[in-house]
Amino acid sequence: MSAIEMRTGGTPAERLAIAEVVLHHAEAAGATEAEVLVIAEDAALTRFANSEIHQNVAEANVRVSLRFVRGKRVGVAATGRTDEEALRRLAETAGRISDLVEETADWTGLPDPGPIRLVDGAFAAGTATASPELRAEGVRAVIAAADAASVTAYGSFATTVETVAVANSRGIRAAEARTSSQLITVSMGPEKGTGYAEAAAVDATTIDAAALGREAAETAQRSAQPVPLEPGDYPVVLAEYAVVDILDMLGYLGFSALAVEEGRSFYEPGKRIGSDLVSIRDDARDPAGLPASFDYEGVACEPVALVDAGVCRDVVWDSATAARAGRRSTGHGLPAPNPYGPFPIHAQMAAGTTPRAELVRGLKRGLFVTRFHYTNPVHPKLAVITGMTRDGTFLVEDGEIVGPVRNLRYTMSYLDALAAVEAVSSERRLLKGFLGGVLVPAVRLSSWRFTGTTGSD
Repeated sequence: MSAIEMRTGGTPAERLAIAEVVLHHAEAAGATEAEVLVIAEDAALTRFANSEIHQNVAEANVRVSLRFVRGKRVGVAATGRTDEEALRRLAETAGRISDLVEETADWTGLPDPGPIRLVDGAFAAGTATASPELRAEGVRAVIAAADAASVTAYGSFATTVETVAVANSRGIRAAEARTSSQLITVSMGPEKGTGYAEAAAVDATTIDAAALGREAAETAQRSAQPVPLEPGDYPVVLAEYAVVDILDMLGYLGFSALAVEEGRSFYEPGKRIGSDLVSIRDDARDPAGLPASFDYEGVACEPVALVDAGVCRDVVWDSATAARAGRRSTGHGLPAPNPYGPFPIHAQMAAGTTPRAELVRGLKRGLFVTRFHYTNPVHPKLAVITGMTRDGTFLVEDGEIVGPVRNLRYTMSYLDALAAVEAVSSERRLLKGFLGGVLVPAVRLSSWRFTGTTGSD
């Protein structure tokens, strides 16, 4: 076994072999259908605060989940053990659960097998073999940038190997290893100045820690002594960190087939929800993101156009929603039991033609917003969200940043935000949202509604 295989606790083939054993036990226990999902994760994290590393941790986990179907009764159980006795008991437990639950009236069956072409770029040896020293070197570069700017650095550098294997009684067999990494840093300076920077990558060795450190440190310097600003409607430039929240929220609230089925989505085929500059898709196969070949049901991931030049085109589907609608799953199934339906977990917004630096120059008077935080839905169907700015909010006049302002609270329809997009940067960044990897540009909007001040920085 190679060093990489030892780090990940087994190859994809070995994880698939575990799934086969569980399938055998499920069939012996009387399952009419069964699905086994094995997720093994090898994760490491280096944290830093007050410009010093204070924690380095690593953990290896495996979760074996069984969806046991008897007729139309579905039981789900999971275990963190992989010995023969534990896998046998897993099948028995899931079978007993299926006997106790009500029938799923609209049960459509587990998905059938289909062709899966393993995507290029999902796995990087640089992440799989990343050492504490590699992460420490990245942190050292961030802290050096903070020291040079006389600010203090906080944050974390994480590396993860995820091995996923899926097998079901209909013939699905899928397995692959995926890697991801993320560096986040917040710089804090005197007089309430703060700055933020983040990057995600399949290959941890490609993250430019020094550049992120400089970005956060310089923002913290510039945002010192923020002044109050009256709430109101302002043109804005949203940095990529703020745009992530827009895609995440729209994916969570509306670009799901289950949300449409239940009548709680803003989505309507052919409905215009954005300017011509807005195109959003979900593409798990794009090597510029965090690629994956198949979903957690073992169905091949397909690219899905969600918004094309401002117009709604489609949503993402898992096997259950697709079967009920007479569609085919787009490979967006999540681990069972899943009452939430499918989500676009590889979302990306198309780049524009405006150099990032030109976005601010296009503002006569407005605001530059680094990121949002504490965002929550107010009206899901209208995608009205409330939240606050954070870590660098600046007043812009005549195309130049003139000074920092105190953080502002907003209540804004993210659909109105898409409609107000008037410029999109030609550069994009890969970041992590709460749904998954997100590839986003920065944008300029003609209006953003700020409803109050936070009373502080």
